[in-house]
Amino acid sequence: MKKLDRLDRRLLELVQRDASLTNDQLSGRIGLSPSAIHRRLRKLQASGAIEGRFALVDPAKVGSGALYAVGLEVERERPELVQPLRAWLRDEAAVQQAYYVTGTSDYLLLISAPDIAAFDQLMSRMMQQNPNVRRFTTNVVMMAIKRGLFVPVE
Repeated sequence: MKKLDRLDRRLLELVQRDASLTNDQLSGRIGLSPSAIHRRLRKLQASGAIEGRFALVDPAKVGSGALYAVGLEVERERPELVQPLRAWLRDEAAVQQAYYVTGTSDYLLLISAPDIAAFDQLMSRMMQQNPNVRRFTTNVVMMAIKRGLFVPVE
């Protein structure tokens, strides 16, 4: 994709903050026609700059109020051993975010579960299905100070 211009950056800022805005509403805020907004959004999606549009759901209000930050260590980082784990993490609905990181852990996970028993079952299943996992450390999120996936596009 070509370099983002000022209008693309403004458009990305607006849709990140509220993906429910219509092309007409975006048009009024940016100063382009709704059809021009539509074309730009399609190009941003086709280029991969926009990966998807999501609703931010409050987990506590839908019965999944516990959030766990998990540091995961693997035995070996050979591709044939880590690819099944990465696929498992991508496919597991309770895994909200997963990152390959530097430091004492190999992966950092954010996991949502209704309670500690459900979390324990999930982690037991993960260990059984992924023998390359050496260990994990868990932090229970006591309070969300900020949630979101906003990416500055200055």
